[in-house]
Amino acid sequence: MKIFILIIFFISSSVLSQTNKEIHVFDIVKKGESYILKNGKNISNNTGYDSQPFFYENDKVLFASEKNGQTEIVLSNLNSTNKNLNYRSNTTNGGEYSPQRIPNSSQISAVRLDNDGLQRFYKYDRKSKKSTELIPDLKVAYPAWFDENTVVASVIVNDSLHLIISDLKSKTNTTVAKNVGRSVHKIPDTELMSFISKENDKYWLLKSLNPKTKKIKTITSVGKTEDVAWLPNGTLLLPNQSTIYQFNPKTDKNPKLFFSFSDENINNISRMAVNSEGTKIAIVAEVSPRYLAEEQLIGYNNRDINAFLKPFAKNVKIYRFPNTLSYEGLEKMRENYDSFFKNTPDLHCKILKRIVFKDKVIDHELVTANGRTFKAVAIYSIKNGKIVSVTFM
Repeated sequence: MKIFILIIFFISSSVLSQTNKEIHVFDIVKKGESYILKNGKNISNNTGYDSQPFFYENDKVLFASEKNGQTEIVLSNLNSTNKNLNYRSNTTNGGEYSPQRIPNSSQISAVRLDNDGLQRFYKYDRKSKKSTELIPDLKVAYPAWFDENTVVASVIVNDSLHLIISDLKSKTNTTVAKNVGRSVHKIPDTELMSFISKENDKYWLLKSLNPKTKKIKTITSVGKTEDVAWLPNGTLLLPNQSTIYQFNPKTDKNPKLFFSFSDENINNISRMAVNSEGTKIAIVAEVSPRYLAEEQLIGYNNRDINAFLKPFAKNVKIYRFPNTLSYEGLEKMRENYDSFFKNTPDLHCKILKRIVFKDKVIDHELVTANGRTFKAVAIYSIKNGKIVSVTFM
């Protein structure tokens, strides 16, 4: 058991909201003891929420994608040149999440959140697209298949997640752990599942579960990392911002670099999936912070208060350089800008230069307002897909 090894690498990792995320797939190439990710491809390429990838086959990926305001199941063929995504579900009364292939079957399972708030776990027929409820009465959130008759899932119970084993044949549900995370996986070449235990407030533990014996063991600490994935050789993958680390619980004493991304459109990596051959990885990442800065700029120039405020966090803080707080909160921001937009018909901002560095966007602006033109600098800080602060110079 390696409790403290990973804490220094993963001090904190916030739970991400449904922001503009994309799914990227890379080839995994092993060179000696190191790995290279190459031939990256954005397979979602969709404004809005895209997440929860799962390899249906080695070259086909299931994921949840927002389309026309509703989240649906998508099956993407990596070898196809067709740019149109293959939407597999057509549910009209709710959205689907966590799509996975049912073991020893061609059918798909998913969590469906209905418009009336009902949340259940369903099987979807690939041809008819009809759904059948698999686990009545449980509010399944993050399921994982152990075999074709057994599901291990994080289930919503009151205000927390419990780990429950569901036997579909006997129709029994057994709670084996409380206060768990969303990352539940089959450990390759074992009869074990892994899950995140959050019982310790200071750091979380990755644990293994034998669904047959119900025996639980601690594998290692993961600090505050919410999402993990496994390579076929038993190596654990853990994301941290735009970097992925590797750690083999059987052989490693410390985590090592797996791969670090330099692409500004790969930020805050969350969900990951690896195909059964270990030749491809799918990652979920937030788009470049520049898109949030651009989104608020368009709303500003259109004097559209709702569009302008959309990229900002609820408790956004506005500063005068270097650190004087002017005001705080989205409603105060609305109050200030609403009247300004209505009373400034010539309002316009032109970006002279934009710099993106990690979670910061720095805009050098040329602003026109009330017959005056002047230069300004705005520094935007981004966190969890929202602008959390702006500093004006």
